[in-house]
Amino acid sequence: MGIPLLAARRFGPLFATQFLGAFNDNFYKTAMLFLITYTLLAGDTAASAQIVTVAAGVFILPFVLFSALAGQIADSVDKARLVRIIKAAEIGIMLVGAAALTWGSVPLMMLVLFSMGLHSTFFGPIKYAILPQHLAPRELLTGTGLVEAGTFIAILTGQVAGGLLAPQVSAWAIVAVAVLGYVSGRQVPAAPPPGRARIEWNILASSLRITREVTRDPQLGRAVLAVSWFWSVGAVFTSLFVPLVKGDLGGAETVATLFLTIFSVGVAAGSLVVARLLKGAVSVRYAPASAVLMTAFIADLYFAIRAFDVPHAELIGVGAFLSDPGSWRIVLDLFGLSVAAGAFIVPLYALLQTASDPSARARTIAANNIINSGFMVAAALGSGVLLKAGLDVPQILLAVGLANLLIVIPCLRIHRIQRAHGTA
Repeated sequence: MGIPLLAARRFGPLFATQFLGAFNDNFYKTAMLFLITYTLLAGDTAASAQIVTVAAGVFILPFVLFSALAGQIADSVDKARLVRIIKAAEIGIMLVGAAALTWGSVPLMMLVLFSMGLHSTFFGPIKYAILPQHLAPRELLTGTGLVEAGTFIAILTGQVAGGLLAPQVSAWAIVAVAVLGYVSGRQVPAAPPPGRARIEWNILASSLRITREVTRDPQLGRAVLAVSWFWSVGAVFTSLFVPLVKGDLGGAETVATLFLTIFSVGVAAGSLVVARLLKGAVSVRYAPASAVLMTAFIADLYFAIRAFDVPHAELIGVGAFLSDPGSWRIVLDLFGLSVAAGAFIVPLYALLQTASDPSARARTIAANNIINSGFMVAAALGSGVLLKAGLDVPQILLAVGLANLLIVIPCLRIHRIQRAHGTA
């Protein structure tokens, strides 16, 4: 079913547009991260790790501030029209981003990062809320799985491009990708709103109102909590991969790129596998086991990193890293963690789409984004505080992994509600 969906105009252009947007976000962020870590602050690992965690918070902050407004607008205006406006704005943002990378200006890079977060804030509710308008119910889980898999493949390729290309090349490539995203966005079919939401311009009041409405629902509230926790775990891991590789494994940029590749491919694989296992049913029955597996792989990853011998005076590349027998345990743990993560997240996103009121679907996704963002900002700031307090990166990852067991409880409760309703 996946290939026909990708070829259909009701899904293919949206898939391409969201893929290019996620690619560009991560292309820019990774190019910036590598420029700071390996060039601008090459001699100060602690300072670069702190800037990386702050950067993660800067990107997420617009989701906290403006998601409610984005959801209300998406429920009131044709979503295809909004896609065209948002993708046009991306071109302007990336022109400034090109200048920031070329000049090596950290403040300007942070401003662009915030602007890209704002761009994604307004696009996020659209890409999920539009799917039930264009897909049949039996296609929804497959479509959601493809979006999640595509997102993480886009993350992977964007991170690889950002890590391998020189900043001067990346600077103009991000502009070209933004233009392609605008072109594909123009092909998204019309998606008029089911009703017209009243737009509340007070962002604090509207944020509180829509999050309160969503969290009152037992299923939606717990699903949002689980999704938010997933993204906070992902934010901690992906933001700390570069400092981990350089500081704890003695790896060069190519090893950091390998880690990002393994993580993204694994999540994409897990997303597609769980969609196939569930055969179109929107059920969270595999989510608790997936969460437990995530913790098991994280715990073993910690011990594998501690056991890894770093005898080299200079940073090593992928070949030297993989020639060490201890590296394969790290690789397998990372891949297992990411497959379990992909299997965890897809049914939860499908549940958010199907269990919400169609006239308020974008606002439901927006409320999810607000809470996601709060979790991710807290995770980024918490990681920075722990680094400042003297914990190293592996210790932080282990702490996150152990805390991950707590998310099993809301997942089990959602499954119990689904069984009671005969939808599990």
